[in-house]
Amino acid sequence: MQVLGMISEDEMVACFLGGELASRRFGGNLRSRLAEAGQAEQLLTRPDLSDAGANRARRALLGATRGYGENRDLFENFPAHVSWSRAILSADEAAGARYLDYSYWVELSGGSRRPTDAAARIGAGLRAFDVPNEPFVDAARALGRGERFPPLILVGERQDDLVCLEGHLRLTAYALVGFPRAVECLIGTSPAMGRWAR
Repeated sequence: MQVLGMISEDEMVACFLGGELASRRFGGNLRSRLAEAGQAEQLLTRPDLSDAGANRARRALLGATRGYGENRDLFENFPAHVSWSRAILSADEAAGARYLDYSYWVELSGGSRRPTDAAARIGAGLRAFDVPNEPFVDAARALGRGERFPPLILVGERQDDLVCLEGHLRLTAYALVGFPRAVECLIGTSPAMGRWAR
């Protein structure tokens, strides 16, 4: 792992929301919430981390949509104090990251929560809960065309045992193309992360 430097929590929040804005599953809800709050999409597409008001607005948005800072939904049992860094993971390190402990990802990976196992099952035509696999295949094709993805957000008690917080579809796409290159990530670590990243 090549650690590029420490980052702020505000940068992680901006990156998380930017990744979800591009998501078929979550992007529509984010756009609706932005409109309700009278905020332009630029709040997420061109985040100004020096603007304290914009940082508060992004945190509030992540709280409203995913429970960030509110100990609910995706962020239930998530530690309040996390050290964040930007890093480049080798292909092997990225392949070792696990999905979060959620029924869909457990099923897709055949119980292992490993993206490589999910990729093998997708390649065999297996589906989790009869949900189509096309979004993963489409994302893998985009990687094959040279498209760049936003950084994955991975967390753990230590940097050598990581669980995906944001970017499950992208992680799966990397697995489908065999992790051909290093992967840019945001890494969050905390001694208390084990309550969330089991």
